[in-house]
Amino acid sequence: MSIETQVDEILFAAIEEINEQRPPDQTIKADKATLLFGSEATLDSLPLVNLLVAAERKVEEALHISINIVDERAMSQKNSPFKSVESLANYIVMLVKEQAN
Repeated sequence: MSIETQVDEILFAAIEEINEQRPPDQTIKADKATLLFGSEATLDSLPLVNLLVAAERKVEEALHISINIVDERAMSQKNSPFKSVESLANYIVMLVKEQAN
């Protein structure tokens, strides 16, 4: 299984975990096109932080690699890695590949 597929599964599992804590009408769709943060997104800052922490933990559990999703590099990027599920998955893949090398 490719690292991209593994990260997608990990991220979807993190979304599912966060959805268990949210009211049914405020769940996050586990889809790469889902907007996570910004004016048209369904998350505000605290649920986004919860999702990022869950994703970091699940990466460590599944891949035995410790990553920090929220760091200076993520915050300084022109295109935020937190905008959508797809951009977050791409960012996590990059971090995992860096740690694996």
